[in-house]
Amino acid sequence: MTKEKAQARREHLQQMRAEQKRKQRRAALLMWGTGGLIIVLLVGVVGYYLIDQAQKTSLDAVANYKYEGSQHVGTVVTYKETPPVGGPHNNYWQQCAIYDKPIHSEHAVHSLEHGAVWITYRPDLPKAQLDKLKEVASSTGNQEYMLMSPFPNLPAPIVVSSWGHQLKLNSPDDPKLGAFIKRYQNGPDTPELGAPCGGADAITTTADQAPLPPEPTGQQQPTQTAAPSPSQSQQ
Repeated sequence: MTKEKAQARREHLQQMRAEQKRKQRRAALLMWGTGGLIIVLLVGVVGYYLIDQAQKTSLDAVANYKYEGSQHVGTVVTYKETPPVGGPHNNYWQQCAIYDKPIHSEHAVHSLEHGAVWITYRPDLPKAQLDKLKEVASSTGNQEYMLMSPFPNLPAPIVVSSWGHQLKLNSPDDPKLGAFIKRYQNGPDTPELGAPCGGADAITTTADQAPLPPEPTGQQQPTQTAAPSPSQSQQ
């Protein structure tokens, strides 16, 4: 009788151990399954975020042009683009800053030649959007090469330009604005990379405060002679 009890006890202990192992295996499988599911979900969320951000900051809509630098003139220039992105320009560049009045394109183009990004906006842009645009201009990229001013008759509420590149935008909240500044400010296409966008030779006045230098005697008004080739391509 004692042997039978001992055997039964051993069998009961074996069953308890086996059941405990089964529970441990189930717990381990559940833990690994839950962890795997969490990892899959995280990968999916991160992947969606990256794809969404890439789409939002895509620069496929940037128009690209080819212009030679160092074409200095002392007269008003008739530009092909609005606003201009390159071509002949004044000997003096515009001081990089945020202006509340239009500036001469001939000075601004010289700033682009030095690596500046020029943010232009329609004069009737709502105040809330203008305030936001100024916030972006004063906090994004290199402020020493940031130029901003109103520009009448723009083809879009906001147009951001660098030498040879331009993007039309409808809102200052568009993340493409920051992406454009990051890519094209002091970019590789800058004809005079490293030249200043300030200093003693820079123009600090707006168009209504000072006319362009007088036209030299016998000199005709120049126009852009280069034939830019706009394209829609991601850089």
